[in-house]
Amino acid sequence: MLLPLLLPVLSALVSAVEVKRPRGVSLTNHHFYEESKPFTCLDGSSTIAFDWVNDDYCDCQDGSDEPGTSACPTGRFHCTNAGYRPQYIPSSRVNDGVCDCCDATDEYNSGFVCENTCKEMGRKERETLAQMAEVAREGFQLKQVLIEEASKGREDKQRTLAELQEGKKSLEEQVETLRSGKETAEKPEKEAKEIHQKKWEEQKAAEMAAREQARASEAFQELDDDGDGLVSVAELQTHAELDVDGDGTLSETEAQVWRGAAFPGAQRGAAFPGGQRGMAFPGGRRSPGGTPRNLFPARNKPGSQSNFPLPLQVPPPKQPSDKTAEEEEEKMPPYDEATQALIDGRALHRGQNLNLEKEISFDFGPQGEFAYLYSQCYELTTNEYVYRLCPFNRVSQKPKHGGAETNLG
Repeated sequence: MLLPLLLPVLSALVSAVEVKRPRGVSLTNHHFYEESKPFTCLDGSSTIAFDWVNDDYCDCQDGSDEPGTSACPTGRFHCTNAGYRPQYIPSSRVNDGVCDCCDATDEYNSGFVCENTCKEMGRKERETLAQMAEVAREGFQLKQVLIEEASKGREDKQRTLAELQEGKKSLEEQVETLRSGKETAEKPEKEAKEIHQKKWEEQKAAEMAAREQARASEAFQELDDDGDGLVSVAELQTHAELDVDGDGTLSETEAQVWRGAAFPGAQRGAAFPGGQRGMAFPGGRRSPGGTPRNLFPARNKPGSQSNFPLPLQVPPPKQPSDKTAEEEEEKMPPYDEATQALIDGRALHRGQNLNLEKEISFDFGPQGEFAYLYSQCYELTTNEYVYRLCPFNRVSQKPKHGGAETNLG
């Protein structure tokens, strides 16, 4: 009953909002175009009679006097496109036989019939926008879920980290207690080993001194030809193997050199007394011919700068592989099973702490919405390679048909 009465009123209201304006002028610019007043170009360059607007002749430099014709190269034609989006097109396209406006208003005088497709285009665009809005809504909901999961996961990880740190502290205290007990229990053993080592070194030193004394006595006996307990220069000269300058004979001077090497404080011409401690002649073995071969260092070759006996060679240091059984025994014995289990447990907790601290330190977005990507990996296969992306971790490339993986960052 009321609808027939309301239709005339609605029609009157629609007629009332219609704004009369020249062709090609947008609703926002209609107030510049009043028939009762001269028209001033929108760039202010000149003022013309309103009758010159859309007269197919360009009077304004900006082309604003010809919005509905193609007279001005810089002019713009406004397409209302009711039901779709309004738009501007260059005025040169007006009446060119091509439908540029979906409402066909640009071809009003070309003789070309254009179909008004604005409603259909508007419907399709609204459907597209609705689909985009639905995707955005679903994305927003998913984002909220991810934010909640990230917040909860962060709290759980922080709580786990706090527990691990507390457990780590307790384990460290237990390990320290057990280590102290172990050291206390091993202290007597360590002291006993040190005493044993000291005695062994003293014994080795005594044996070495005895061997040196024996070698010295043997060498003296080799040189004391007449067995009178003294070694004279003449007796030394009978041993040509002691020759220093390589002329085949041992001169008195050379014999004095040997005497000075063995007894630095002896007088010239004196004989070497036997049996003195410290008279150490190198070598110490009688040769098959009865002469003291290898008792002394090799003599200098003729032409050398020194006529003194060469110093004894120092034996090379022992290699790590030459360690004695006693040195092996000095190594600390392994921990018992309980202590080793605590040490291993502490190492495991330390690794878990580092992993959690690293994960918590990452920036997963303003609200942590990208935290779920931390444990994810994605692969892309091309003709030659397989790319693997693990966000917040690494990117790698591997040949598709076999080969080593390359870290890309």
